[in-house]
Amino acid sequence: MTGPTALLGIAYEDLSSLLSALTEDEGWQPTGCAGWTPVDLGFHLLGDARRALVALATPATAPADTDAVSYWTAWRPPSPGDDDELWSTRIAASTQGGLAAIAERYAETAAAVVVAAGRVGATDRVRTQGRVLTVADLLSTLVVEAAVHHLDLVAHLDRPGPADEPLAEVRRVLEGLAPGPLPPRWDDVTAARRGTGRERLSAADRLELGPGAARFPLFG
Repeated sequence: MTGPTALLGIAYEDLSSLLSALTEDEGWQPTGCAGWTPVDLGFHLLGDARRALVALATPATAPADTDAVSYWTAWRPPSPGDDDELWSTRIAASTQGGLAAIAERYAETAAAVVVAAGRVGATDRVRTQGRVLTVADLLSTLVVEAAVHHLDLVAHLDRPGPADEPLAEVRRVLEGLAPGPLPPRWDDVTAARRGTGRERLSAADRLELGPGAARFPLFG
């Protein structure tokens, strides 16, 4: 079984490679995150990696009040301020020197996060966004964020998607939110897209999920 730091390394390395490979033209194409371009998402992901560095250097003495699953309960679409976040992100991203510059900063920051994660214990507690999590749970949230947005980035592009291990972590978290197994006929990409509202549930999905279908999207 892949450990939390190694799993994050896989997710971040794949994302770094993808962002670095995208052309400037591809940077302004649609993504699976409605209204967001790869430039927008790249800058958002850079911010998430920077937040991760701060979190890993912010130890907490209080008991953990959030885990890898409950973290996502606050992120149910549509959330207040979603449009404002997009526009503020786009304005900030436009000052960064283009996609190539964002990709370069993301690659160096993501690599630093993985090094920092390897220097703390998985059960150590850290603080981020007003919550206390173990390092292992924090890393899971980062893996899920990276994998879901990796899928967003390639939704309309002929580029490789995330690796199997990060996608399996997304499914694990989604099943914790459901709660219960997602339809076995869904592969992990389908689970990620339907579980986060990127794809609509079909009539067959709703029949199979029963009352649990009302919980969808599980987060977004």
